[in-house]
Amino acid sequence: MQLTNEWYYFTNAVDEITCNRIIELGGEFLDKVQVNIHNKETTEEERKTGRKRFDGSNTNERVSDIKWLNEQWVYDLIIPYMETANNNAGWHFDMKSAETPQLTKYKKGSFYNWHSDGRADHLSIYDSSKGKFLNGYARKLSMSILLNEDFSGGKFQFANICNGKKQIQTPELKETGSVIVFPSFMEHRVAPITKGTRYSLVSWFLGPPFK
Repeated sequence: MQLTNEWYYFTNAVDEITCNRIIELGGEFLDKVQVNIHNKETTEEERKTGRKRFDGSNTNERVSDIKWLNEQWVYDLIIPYMETANNNAGWHFDMKSAETPQLTKYKKGSFYNWHSDGRADHLSIYDSSKGKFLNGYARKLSMSILLNEDFSGGKFQFANICNGKKQIQTPELKETGSVIVFPSFMEHRVAPITKGTRYSLVSWFLGPPFK
């Protein structure tokens, strides 16, 4: 899908005190990440019923620590940014709910390779024990908030195909409190950290699959 606006961002949107408050929610140690790994090759059965997923570690895909945040004030903070971006970017996607936000810690050498968060089609809907607010919906918009800037590397980047060639785009997401919102089907990554520690808050917003 070719969009006029492939992402929408806010510079210095979240103040430093709030960013530090979010980081502190991680505690002294963050939970080790569990990556949802999908089969690299889509089987004929998966073309009919959707790709199969399972939880497991894959250090070729991602190296980071995470913490799930259930504080209501965090939801209250992020939802207005999603709504503003959805409107101002011209997407006007039908949005219904949000997944649990994820605090992510990238230390030196950590990264998250190229991936997309979701496809928002009818084979990507939630149907699990995660709750009535998710079931029947699919990821449509993703958000990342940069919580600090005292690190090197760790660039947030998108990959697009243009005229048969892969192009890498790097939004100006450098300053503490910057927020970026983008359709979940867009391929993106966090490049390896070369110095310091990078903290971000990641969120996913759901709605009925595209028709």
